[in-house]
Amino acid sequence: MANIREIQTRINSVKDTMKITNAMYMISSTKMRQAKKKLSDTEPYFYGMQGEISRILRHVPELEHRYFDLREEIPAEKRKIASIVVTADKGLAGAYNHNVVKVEEEILDSPGEHKLFVVGELGRHYFAKRGVEIDTNFQYTVQKPTMHRARDIAATLLDQFDNGELDEVYIVYTRMENSISSEVEKVRLLPLERSSFNEMKMPLNVQREAIALYPSADAVMDSIVPNYIVGMVYGCLVEAYASEHNARMTAMQSATDSAQDIIRELSIEYNRARQAAITQEITEVCSGANAQKRKRK
Repeated sequence: MANIREIQTRINSVKDTMKITNAMYMISSTKMRQAKKKLSDTEPYFYGMQGEISRILRHVPELEHRYFDLREEIPAEKRKIASIVVTADKGLAGAYNHNVVKVEEEILDSPGEHKLFVVGELGRHYFAKRGVEIDTNFQYTVQKPTMHRARDIAATLLDQFDNGELDEVYIVYTRMENSISSEVEKVRLLPLERSSFNEMKMPLNVQREAIALYPSADAVMDSIVPNYIVGMVYGCLVEAYASEHNARMTAMQSATDSAQDIIRELSIEYNRARQAAITQEITEVCSGANAQKRKRK
């Protein structure tokens, strides 16, 4: 059995660790609430953009636009596929990063010429160690996602898609279902699918108003779609940021609970060791007293 001093040292060490995990839980809780608020504040605008695209497609069903061009003439093995992978900048978040990387590895195993864009230091280090080619000019952190950063990312992807350097663009991120569970999602940013906008059906009793598009429907789409892509990227970054901190909250809560269990077990062991030491001291005192009595006799 360990002596009393060793047990006391271990208890103090676990208590110090528990203070850290509890503080990290509180920090992640605050950051997650802030991220969810930012997302809820900006969602109405981008849902409005989605509604306008749906309205244009509804009124101009024959519209052919480059952002809706599926490029079906290009065979699967020659398609240039880009993936934006959103991981965390650090660990201590359970299986959060592992789940994202696992989905991306499935994409890399599919047919096509793949190009990888990574947001987050941990994912960048992971793929670099495995020899996966990463766009080195595309280096962003996931901390405090901003609209400016989303615009930079969207501009890079739109330019390469327009120039024919990319045929498909996906983003892999984590969406928080609720405070308990989250799910890794793969969303195609480009080309856009008409079916995803056609789902926004108008009620039968709502008048279908006439609209005029100036200078043309193509020009309007050229303006709206990039803003819509920016909104998609921003929403994914904020959602992933909130999911990361939710995962870290869960991991830190689990670590804090484990620390409490360890302290409880060590406290029992400490009390037993202390009781044994006291018993031994009493025994030694009694033995000494008896020896003195025998000596006097």
